[in-house]
Amino acid sequence: MSTHSIPKTMKGVLVEKTGGVEVLQYLTNLPVPEPKEGQLLIKNEVCGINYIDTYFRTGLYPSPKPEILGREGGGTIVSGPTSFPPHGLRPGTRVVWMATGGYAEYTAVQADSVVAVPDGISLERACAAYLQGLTALTLIDEAYEVKEGDWVFVPAAAGGTGGWLCQLIKARGGRVIGSASTPEKRRLAHEHGAEVVVAYDEVLDAVRERTGGKGVAASFDGVGKSTFEVSLEALARKGTLVSFGNASGAVPPFPISRLTAKNVKVCRPTMMNYLVTREEKEKYAAELWELVKKPDLRVEVHEVYPLSDIKRAHNDLEGRKTTGKLLLDPSK
Repeated sequence: MSTHSIPKTMKGVLVEKTGGVEVLQYLTNLPVPEPKEGQLLIKNEVCGINYIDTYFRTGLYPSPKPEILGREGGGTIVSGPTSFPPHGLRPGTRVVWMATGGYAEYTAVQADSVVAVPDGISLERACAAYLQGLTALTLIDEAYEVKEGDWVFVPAAAGGTGGWLCQLIKARGGRVIGSASTPEKRRLAHEHGAEVVVAYDEVLDAVRERTGGKGVAASFDGVGKSTFEVSLEALARKGTLVSFGNASGAVPPFPISRLTAKNVKVCRPTMMNYLVTREEKEKYAAELWELVKKPDLRVEVHEVYPLSDIKRAHNDLEGRKTTGKLLLDPSK
């Protein structure tokens, strides 16, 4: 059932082939999706931009084309069952979601991938927090459980997920050594809670100095190729390298025997495999909303770009010109 006058066409960004930003086609006459069984139709107020979107655009991660990029958004349910709404998600409910087809005014999403946003949290703040906040929460819970007193290395500590990691690790009593490329980004990482922030070529010296030569308990590396070696070398005996992204390119193959020198572990998790069941999704979402309600938690939004300006947004993201979350306004 619908509580909203739904048009036939919408604004959106279509990708028909892999490539650079030139393949991002802003269109105003895309068909509004018709929800299938088990789906809800959501009118997006904001859409999230994530580095993984560039992987699907370039073909680093394969995906069927043509496609509408975008893995998350925030908006209002405009069509769905009212008699027996799945998970209590009725039309008119404000929600965030993670699926596909986000760079658009409307998205049809499986109800199981949708979570209600509590009163008192704006959709912009909720969407800015959702994917990156859940990524950080699941990583420090499940990839390596950060404990009080742990020294942890976070490359790109001023970035979206990096900033969340700094804040959440500090809140647990961990101590962050971060790296960032510019003085402004290093200042921002300090504000997020990193105890030490240095340039990329100063990381190992800082780790040796701060840990008394022992190394860090864990490295949370979303940068990939350019920082992997440093993240590995920075580990203490029995440390854990959590490689969760490829912002600088994919990590090249390496002999597993390299791990024996200090009995270290390497894992390559994806958040989605920590959030498979409805119980897992609701548990972590509830934890996240409690954090987001706190006024001292920083939910950084770099810019809300008009959807029509998607090429500039991707250029800014890939050019490391951003700090915090990039959002899209699909109405513009």
